[in-house]
Amino acid sequence: MASTFRCRLVTPAARLFDEPVSSAVVPMWDGLMGFLPGRAPILGKLGIGELKLEFSGNAKAAGNYFIDGGVLQMAENELTILAERATPVSELNATEAEAQLNKLENDRVSIDDPSREAKNKRRDREIRSASEKIRLARGKKIA
Repeated sequence: MASTFRCRLVTPAARLFDEPVSSAVVPMWDGLMGFLPGRAPILGKLGIGELKLEFSGNAKAAGNYFIDGGVLQMAENELTILAERATPVSELNATEAEAQLNKLENDRVSIDDPSREAKNKRRDREIRSASEKIRLARGKKIA
């Protein structure tokens, strides 16, 4: 059995990653999912969180990305991640994410707005996204 599998991370704006990895932990809509070489085929819906990639069994040689939505496919020892948004964790800025979070928390949708429910769902998702960016930028682990 192969010791690695190909992993691709693509957004609408760019191809961020395309290399062999020994493992991947992906934030799915309902929790984290791990991938190793030879995994059975699967399609999945991405959530919000940290994508962790490990190279050739070396935990110190890893790549971490903030992921926000999208889909993935694992087939024939290739993991393709089509993310709505993705950023290397090293490029996240806690101060910017905090400003975004404060703005979102202070924005209120009018009770008379006919699209209030949809706007509140979008706002709640953006709040979760900003909160996760802050956590990752500060290097905090999930409790």
